[in-house]
Amino acid sequence: MGFMGMRSLVLALLLVFAGGGVGTASAQAAGLKNGFYKKICPQAEDIAQKVVWGRVAGNRELAAKFLRMFFHDCFVRGCDASVLLDSSPGNTAEKDALPNLSLAGFDVIDEVKAALERACPGVVSCADIVALAARDSVSFQYKRNLWEVETGHRDGTVSSDQQALDNIPTPSSTFDILLSNFSSKGLGLQDLVVLSGGHTIGVGHCNLFSSRLFNFTGKNNPSDIDPALNPPYAKFLQCRRNLQDPNDNTTVVPMDPGSSLSFDNHYFVNLKAHQGMFTSDATLLTNGRAANIVDKLQDPGVFFDTFKNSIKRMGQIGVLTGANGQIRKKCNVIN
Repeated sequence: MGFMGMRSLVLALLLVFAGGGVGTASAQAAGLKNGFYKKICPQAEDIAQKVVWGRVAGNRELAAKFLRMFFHDCFVRGCDASVLLDSSPGNTAEKDALPNLSLAGFDVIDEVKAALERACPGVVSCADIVALAARDSVSFQYKRNLWEVETGHRDGTVSSDQQALDNIPTPSSTFDILLSNFSSKGLGLQDLVVLSGGHTIGVGHCNLFSSRLFNFTGKNNPSDIDPALNPPYAKFLQCRRNLQDPNDNTTVVPMDPGSSLSFDNHYFVNLKAHQGMFTSDATLLTNGRAANIVDKLQDPGVFFDTFKNSIKRMGQIGVLTGANGQIRKKCNVIN
């Protein structure tokens, strides 16, 4: 079998592993399409990309921030930019929920929105800006779009910190919890594994994995480490945190040492070497089908091919289109 034939077989196998749920997300996407703004604001995507690339050029860490922002937005009330709304008297918004306190880049979203309002007032949604910022920031290093963004999302008018707490997976999530969470959003097993590859960029806060490094079984043994961690990697993590404070929430460690600013498939190489930073990473190897997908994703071509499909499906979660929602004039407040 030739190379292309083998690639097709691998991709076919991955689709088999995907599991159910994809149709649910797709069914929600009526009204979304590539090039939604082509006639009503032809320069929209170019304007957004120019602003984002300009900011990422000076701060490469923004790619991880925007990818995470998109994920956290879509998993709470769907991809409706509810993560951008400010809290108000009597209501604490998503952005002030614990999982979102480390989000960043809101100022860049506002800059993109302002530029688009000057060009096409009241046309481009904040939800689409979040989706485009994720794609454009990650694509910056390659100077080409790594995936197509379906646009046409409209903005939501509700934002709740409790809903963020209820819907965003935690770094301590087990496999069953993660799969249930993704399934509830219309995403399958393949999407779970592939989108976890987003951890190839960015940093992790020490307090989110410190329980794996000390007294893991609760027997007051300071050398008690999560056996799912490669011992040398565990020592690497220990050497890069404040050992005097297991609850340190300010110290950060690259999630992909040596390659934390490069979007690639190295996350899966690390994972196979038992160098997954969080429990939610390591747990992917505890399920046979998920572990098989991890094996396949060590091929860079397979990773990029599948990632663009999974993130497209993520962008279809719970979307507001047509007459639903609104086009916010400012992304942090409803009209």
